[in-house]
Amino acid sequence: MALGGIREGAVRLIDVRIRLDIAYDGTHFRGWARQPGLRTVQGTLEDALARVLGGEPRLVVAGRTDAGVHASGQVAHVDLDDAQQARLAARRGAQSSVDTLARRLTGATGAYSDVAVRATTIAPDGFDARFSAVWRRYEYRLADDACGYDPLERLRTTTLRGSMDEQAMDAAARSLIGLHDFAAYCKPREGATTIRTLLEFGWRRDERGMLVAEVKADAFCHSMVRALVGACAAVGEGRLDIADLVAIRDAGERIPDVKVLAARGLTLTEVGYPVDELLALRAEQTRARREGD
Repeated sequence: MALGGIREGAVRLIDVRIRLDIAYDGTHFRGWARQPGLRTVQGTLEDALARVLGGEPRLVVAGRTDAGVHASGQVAHVDLDDAQQARLAARRGAQSSVDTLARRLTGATGAYSDVAVRATTIAPDGFDARFSAVWRRYEYRLADDACGYDPLERLRTTTLRGSMDEQAMDAAARSLIGLHDFAAYCKPREGATTIRTLLEFGWRRDERGMLVAEVKADAFCHSMVRALVGACAAVGEGRLDIADLVAIRDAGERIPDVKVLAARGLTLTEVGYPVDELLALRAEQTRARREGD
């Protein structure tokens, strides 16, 4: 069988969409999106795809991370044209070539690379890495005096002076959950809505005493997670009260007391999708909503 289920010897292969599960250290990337003259995750991976499969591959991603933001569970897709499918299948046969594509792409980025493709699979019908997603989950890591500075964690953890009240931070975070306009916690973009459903938000200390926030929403506005954790940090420091975070949100205006914390502490950890039968419907609904914003 050829890629996509077309019999060997068929004149034309059907389009094949490949899902890529990706991890990267964002420290030395200028974000996800390809930009002329800058090193980005998209540009690095598309260049690797071109070396392995030829052509001009274009990735569609679940969430465009900013400069310095990391990912352990990023998802993207790429559509292969006939020539790319043939080049992939010629190596070891269709399915085995798809299974090993992740290793080949990671190898093409160089030894000890700061980006890796963890898995490559043929995407189910209707799958769109961006528009089929129903939620995204991020983690933010924050060090204070209670846990101390760890130089081995410096590239993925933000450090603040003083000792934080994690219980107050957790209560403040949970008070923001729900469907709301988060304009006060976003960098505005012309024509884009700031209404989001915050599904989960809470703080805990890990086994080493590091403060860890888990944030899950249907989607996020620009800098929304880093502003939310910055507001909670202000509560942990005693500069804001728990009730202040809801009042700021409902006022809809950004204020100086809410700092956007550094990108280094933020990691995209997971993207959620519906069952295969609902992928196309979800993508259609999301596109319609985004176009109406």
